[in-house]
Amino acid sequence: MRIVIAGAGEVGTHLAKLLSREDMEISLLDERQERLGDLSANYDMLTKVGNPTSIHDLREVGVKDCDLFISVTPHETENMTACLIANALGAKRTLARIDNYEYLLPANRKFFEDMGLNHLIYPEVLAANEIEESLRTNWMRYHLHLGQGALELCVIKVRNTAKIIGKTFASGIYNHGKYRIVAIKRDTETIIPRGQDMVLEGDMVYCMCPKENMEFLREELGKPKREIKNVIFFGGDRVARKAATELMNEMNIKVIEKDRELCDILSEKVPNALIINADGSDMDVLKEEGIQDADAFVAVTDSSEANIFACLAAKRFGVRKTIAEIENLDYIPMAEGLDIGTVLNKKTIAASYIYQMLLDASVRGVHNLTSADAEIVEFYAKEGSLITRHKVKDQDLPDEANIGGIVRAKEGILVNGETQIIAGDLVIVFCKNHVIRNLERYFK
Repeated sequence: MRIVIAGAGEVGTHLAKLLSREDMEISLLDERQERLGDLSANYDMLTKVGNPTSIHDLREVGVKDCDLFISVTPHETENMTACLIANALGAKRTLARIDNYEYLLPANRKFFEDMGLNHLIYPEVLAANEIEESLRTNWMRYHLHLGQGALELCVIKVRNTAKIIGKTFASGIYNHGKYRIVAIKRDTETIIPRGQDMVLEGDMVYCMCPKENMEFLREELGKPKREIKNVIFFGGDRVARKAATELMNEMNIKVIEKDRELCDILSEKVPNALIINADGSDMDVLKEEGIQDADAFVAVTDSSEANIFACLAAKRFGVRKTIAEIENLDYIPMAEGLDIGTVLNKKTIAASYIYQMLLDASVRGVHNLTSADAEIVEFYAKEGSLITRHKVKDQDLPDEANIGGIVRAKEGILVNGETQIIAGDLVIVFCKNHVIRNLERYFK
């Protein structure tokens, strides 16, 4: 498969690195040589200096023969123009990064398809959706609906109140069939649990759980139920604006933003929120605006460092739920070690969304898990596929993969060794990033 990516910013570069590990021919185009650097020397990709809206440069980079053209520069108009030209030059599919929410409305999908824009992605909206979900399910670090809500993925930090600490998987403590731990993140290591593994205090556990058993899971993990009513956003960019718009009728929202022009936009777009024109990194400002009474603090400025330190400050004031947007991937393990709370990264969110379009038709969805260097993949089991020929315990699956559950006739079912997968099942697999391609053959 040939893929051309226009825009060597954070999203484009991260995506190109991710795809270069696959059996694909990747070309990365950008106007500035310094952005391309020595990527072609360190990764299996071709880099080219050029303008994404230049017909000549797009021809030179081989758009005519590409299976997918992706334009993820910071400029919406440039991305859309580049995709239209690429489509006219022969690209089979196109994807543009945008910043106009109206374009994502279902009513407009055919309009853009007819123009030659097959896919549109708005990373800030995807990040905002994760903030909303995290605040609504605040006893977890991360929460994901799977199989149209038939199963839930719950990522939970283990405290000393958890009932499962120090118990091996072989002990039978998890044989209740109410939830299944598919992975454990311990420091920087992601563990697929086997019989003698156990959960320790400080671990991050990844649990598959039917919706009706969520309360049981919460009690097992010793997590108190807390209602979030007062939320402070530090930073007023598009992520904050979208999240605040969705939450302002159910929570009390304050947004602290030092840019006056942004404050004016927020006042218009989020009328039910209190907009404060001030520097949210100033401790006196936070105290004056009632940080000590906040139930949640969300830091979404364009500085990863500022977001981390602001969340640490909020923790010191007693805020229990903190969310930080951290775009520097190297900072994420540090942030988790500092117990920041929920970590967002637009690059990995966007890359996960794009990546799933490149997989086999048996793949329904791929969800990137920022903190675990792993994915949750939803596969459809086809008639006669390898996965339907043996019970789960007899499948020779990669060590870095774990089947968590299946959805059959809209019912979520947890998997154990005796489970027999049948054609038509939606199979939910937790796996390390590099084994997705190996898993595809089981479902073809």
